[in-house]
Amino acid sequence: MAEWGFYGRREERTQLAAVLERRRWFFLQISGRRRIGKTRLVQELLQRKQLEKVLYIQIPDSDPAGVVSTARDFMENFGVSGPLPHDLRSLAVRIGELCEQGWIVALDEFQYFHHKPLYPFTSELQSEVDRLAATPQARGGLIVLGSLHTEMQALLEDRSAPLYQRLTDNISLGHLDIASLLELLDAHGETSPERLLFLWNLFEGVPKFYRDCFEQGVINADRKTLLERMFFSSSSPLRTEADNWFLREFRGRYDLILKYIARHPGCTHADLQAHADSVAPEIGSQVGGYLKTLEEKYEMVQKRLPVFAKPKARKGRYTICDNFLRSWLDALAVPTAAINFRPLNTLVEQADQRLMTAEGYGLERLVGQLYEERSRLGIGDFPLTSRIEGWWDSSDTEIDLIALDETSQRLRLGSCKRSEAALVQDLSRFDGHVSRFQKAFPRFENWEVEKVAIAPSLTSEARRAIEAKGYIPQSLEDLTAGLLPAEGGLSP
Repeated sequence: MAEWGFYGRREERTQLAAVLERRRWFFLQISGRRRIGKTRLVQELLQRKQLEKVLYIQIPDSDPAGVVSTARDFMENFGVSGPLPHDLRSLAVRIGELCEQGWIVALDEFQYFHHKPLYPFTSELQSEVDRLAATPQARGGLIVLGSLHTEMQALLEDRSAPLYQRLTDNISLGHLDIASLLELLDAHGETSPERLLFLWNLFEGVPKFYRDCFEQGVINADRKTLLERMFFSSSSPLRTEADNWFLREFRGRYDLILKYIARHPGCTHADLQAHADSVAPEIGSQVGGYLKTLEEKYEMVQKRLPVFAKPKARKGRYTICDNFLRSWLDALAVPTAAINFRPLNTLVEQADQRLMTAEGYGLERLVGQLYEERSRLGIGDFPLTSRIEGWWDSSDTEIDLIALDETSQRLRLGSCKRSEAALVQDLSRFDGHVSRFQKAFPRFENWEVEKVAIAPSLTSEARRAIEAKGYIPQSLEDLTAGLLPAEGGLSP
């Protein structure tokens, strides 16, 4: 079996390499959700550059004594000579001395310094950062990595924070793109359309989750075997991932809202309010505040507005931003909690069925991302100038894909279904949705309108039926063609 490699991140690797090659003092932040590959990115490039003066410290969620003790252990392990720190101040000073001597120092889980007992360290570090910035001969650099966006913001971007405006560089890691996931799956697993949809809907572009599957020997296993090994065994690596990521931090305050949104993607504020009033009237008045916090502070919830609506429009629909979180809350949290009380095969089957239902919504998001990637890479016949993530109105009109090519004045409207049979059967009804959209937006009256029908896989018979109804048939095989040069896309 092929060894696990490093996939994607070409732009970020180039950016980090440029920082290192300047050979002068830098203060770099690398941020992104948990497991997104921040540490792996740094390790990959530092190893490739074969730098000798490198110190990595993983900051523990501890008190000052615990942090200093951990830092001393890492310094000894990395061969740092000279005095070892004995408190937070001497830790900051020692880091500054090392950077001045040309060391690259990486502080992982930097967000823990936002905690009150550790916060004084940031003032001490500010003094060292300012001194290094004014020292022309300083050739080293400081890299801080963090997984909680709000706490990293508070430490580095808040005007009252000691380290405000001290960064020289910033790299934000998002999910791996589809092309990188295809490269990964091509090297280690099955690349069928259904497999891509299953894994992407569950893990999206979080590389560590795919590597966990690889290390557990199930990246190429059937759905139920993968779910059982990754979530339902006593040693399952992802069984507590959601709690460790952020749910424990919430202490149950947002469970009601998050679970409802996960199980009803696209719900409205009114839907949430009615649900809260029916099951927990005591928090009904706080729904708006909870939504605002989840959307703006934690960035866990996204408010999607009607197409062409003003940014401050009140009417919107709510979704969970992260596929793993949505899948966990919707399909996995309850079955995994019941492992000691119900038969294992029953629980795995229940989780799998719920995930299959959720994959309908996941397909819509996956198709939209594929359209964007293809356009960015110059692949295919539809260069995007903009894409709107679906449209709806009070008449229950639903359009899953709205793609605009303003240069050629082409409008592409698409329906996405997980089942090709359901897709073909629904096209007559979808015609009404298209008609209402065109009536609502006369600006497209003279545009060329293309109707697209999309499913993970399409048989020749289904393609003929779709074309007979005036639609362009597209499968995930069609949409991934060219993203993986060696294979041309997904295997049938």
